[in-house]
Amino acid sequence: MSVTIRDIAEAAGVSIGTVSRALKNQRGLSDETRRLVRRVARELGYDAARLRSTRAQRLVFLLHRQHSSFATNPFFSYVLHGVEEACRDYGIAPTLLATGPADPVRDQLRLHEPDAVLAAGYFEAEVLNLVAGLELPMALVDFWMPGQPSVNPDNVEGGFLATRHLLETGRKRIAYIAGSLAHYSLRERAHGYRRALFEAGVLADPDLEIVAPPGVEPADGAAHAMRQLLKLRQRPDAVFACNDMVALAALQVCQEAGLRVPQDIAIVGFDDIPAAAGAQPALSTLRVDKEALGRAGVDLIMRGHEMPQQMVLPVELVVRGSSAG
Repeated sequence: MSVTIRDIAEAAGVSIGTVSRALKNQRGLSDETRRLVRRVARELGYDAARLRSTRAQRLVFLLHRQHSSFATNPFFSYVLHGVEEACRDYGIAPTLLATGPADPVRDQLRLHEPDAVLAAGYFEAEVLNLVAGLELPMALVDFWMPGQPSVNPDNVEGGFLATRHLLETGRKRIAYIAGSLAHYSLRERAHGYRRALFEAGVLADPDLEIVAPPGVEPADGAAHAMRQLLKLRQRPDAVFACNDMVALAALQVCQEAGLRVPQDIAIVGFDDIPAAAGAQPALSTLRVDKEALGRAGVDLIMRGHEMPQQMVLPVELVVRGSSAG
């Protein structure tokens, strides 16, 4: 016979309502009471997964503060649109919470009283471990962590397609500009970049792989990285940038240095944000269905193990003026 919330309440000496709030990580309980209820539930063999999925009513879209400036980089605003669409279909209420490693993330989440958490983009492992410790259904979007359901664009294939395209246009010295390699997606894109070089028989030059310096605004870091590449004795004749914001910053630096794009140097980005098509010249990029990422993340939470636990969505190479010819 399965263990019920009433059984846990009797064994812990608390009310049924207290058990329900503790298992759902809702407000109004001390950490001591919460730990007691959870310990008793585990000892009795209660399946905490029974509180999730189809019964969820409130979902928190958790975003790192470094991704929360939608005006600077709108990528995750489009992911959020997809989350909102899916939540409407499921009849659940989404809320947005931007947090950082120094914030009391568990206390912040309890203010929202979520039934599930969808974490998007890069997070420090310590933050995700704290969130996972709440034992709520959780999925990751544009990130990966062992044991957690996740949905990502095909970053490796995207890096491969971008680099192969540049090789096919006759480029010989193709640089890769990355942000922090703590970001799963950026490491995967680098893998695709190197694979394309290897398959083409091109020897990878470590001087052409550069990471934007930390601690500065992303656009400033990307511009610094591009200037460093232009100082090389043999400068690159093409750049694959880890995302469109980096690519647009690199494009501006090249133009300020008097280089013609794409004649002197070709540039390809990743994500296909609106500013990519509006650049002069228009930016070649890898198109990511950002809304589909958000919808898939909600599906992972609501449908549980009916879904593949590690989803990879296809990307599409969009060739524009920054690399054509």
